[in-house]
Amino acid sequence: MRGKVLITGASGFIGHHLVQQALERGYEVHAGVRPSSDISGLKAMETTIPLVFVYPDFSSRQTLEPLLKEGQYDYIIHGAAVTRAKNREAYNLVNATYTLHLAEAALSARLPLKRFVFMSSLAAIGPRTYAEAQKITEETKPFPVTSYGKSKLLAEKYLADLKELPLTIIRPTAVFGPGEKDIFILFKTLNKGLDLHIGTKPQRLSFVYVKDLVTATLTALVAGESKEHRAYNISDGQEYDRYALSELFGALKRKKLFRFHVPVKMIRMVATLLEGFSALSGKTPVLNTEKVNELTAANWYCSIEAASNELQYVPQYNLKKGLAETLDWYTTNKWL
Repeated sequence: MRGKVLITGASGFIGHHLVQQALERGYEVHAGVRPSSDISGLKAMETTIPLVFVYPDFSSRQTLEPLLKEGQYDYIIHGAAVTRAKNREAYNLVNATYTLHLAEAALSARLPLKRFVFMSSLAAIGPRTYAEAQKITEETKPFPVTSYGKSKLLAEKYLADLKELPLTIIRPTAVFGPGEKDIFILFKTLNKGLDLHIGTKPQRLSFVYVKDLVTATLTALVAGESKEHRAYNISDGQEYDRYALSELFGALKRKKLFRFHVPVKMIRMVATLLEGFSALSGKTPVLNTEKVNELTAANWYCSIEAASNELQYVPQYNLKKGLAETLDWYTTNKWL
């Protein structure tokens, strides 16, 4: 056995794939989930090593310590997060403060911890202008454009102050793959023959297939035994224009798509209205004004040189290959 790993956010899209590959690699996996989480998919995994479910209480360092002391984890992958919340305070609480509590508890519990991997996001760095030739690197000055990105950056800053923590930060770009639900909304629209775009300005986009992200993340667990803090941007290394995803979808599904552009101002108005309704319903809308900022950003093209050099990261999937596998899964499982 390669060691014991706690994976938080295990019932989520990325978490599910992390658990599956970690088990396949021979780790003893403790899946951190909420009591209300749907864990049927995790329970259905066929593995030779039993999967253990645990229920972290992130409200304080003290509430986490007993679980960590009992677990005596060699590794922690912290993927639990919120991607939609009512306000900036809610994002910061879950994505930053709870992350700090877990890291502090890992240190105070005196674990045999070899590596703490924090699943951040390229949103913590933020996009650049279309004209910028320089790719986004780990040293690029952060300028996040959403509360989600700002909360991830705040979490990174909190962790950076814990000098004794053997920290690795993973910053994936847009992640897609089997089971993903946000980009899937776009796929449902495309499947109806509608190729909708916000505005008309050119964009530089980047993507990463979930299996490549998981491979890079698990490699980071054992990439170094020192307490040196490291961060890695993760994508497939390619640059795509704003139409690449829909054009590949149309080709793979053999669908003729009707392309049209909706003015940015109109989408912002719709997002504002949805936010107003959500205040009454208590549900957080998929589309909000900050999501519009992210969707219309000009340049998300990032460098993976650091991950390539230090993690020997070589993406196995480009957008076409990953999309073909993803759409096959959606079709087989009757999502599309």
